[in-house]
Amino acid sequence: MATMEQNLTELTPAGPMLMVSDVAANRLLAMMQEKQLDGYALRVFVQGGGCSGMQYGMIFDNEAREGDSEFSTGELRVVVDRISANYLTGASIDYVDDMMNSGFKIENPNATSSCGCGHSFRTEGGDDEESSAGGCGGGCSC
Repeated sequence: MATMEQNLTELTPAGPMLMVSDVAANRLLAMMQEKQLDGYALRVFVQGGGCSGMQYGMIFDNEAREGDSEFSTGELRVVVDRISANYLTGASIDYVDDMMNSGFKIENPNATSSCGCGHSFRTEGGDDEESSAGGCGGGCSC
């Protein structure tokens, strides 16, 4: 079984599983520089919670974990754990700064629905009961 998993990993196409816009990458690099986080990477992950069932997370991390996928976009190193990769493949991260709001925005083609704030999402096969509460207030920060 282990050999089979290893072969599947070798057949996985190389390259980023998610895209980070230049604006987002520059903002993240500036934040890392302000905090003096040399040698750190951006860890993007998915965890249970929020009003739609799953929510996005991003932290600066200097520890590689078994099963992590790592890639670079310009000078920014990005790390995604194996489980989160299933939910984030094909997603994109951008930084929005306008009169209405500012912050990081994740566009995810795997999400079948999202809450109003965009921090929480559900994928096909997700629990409909949890997201039928009708809007935010079930645990996300909007």
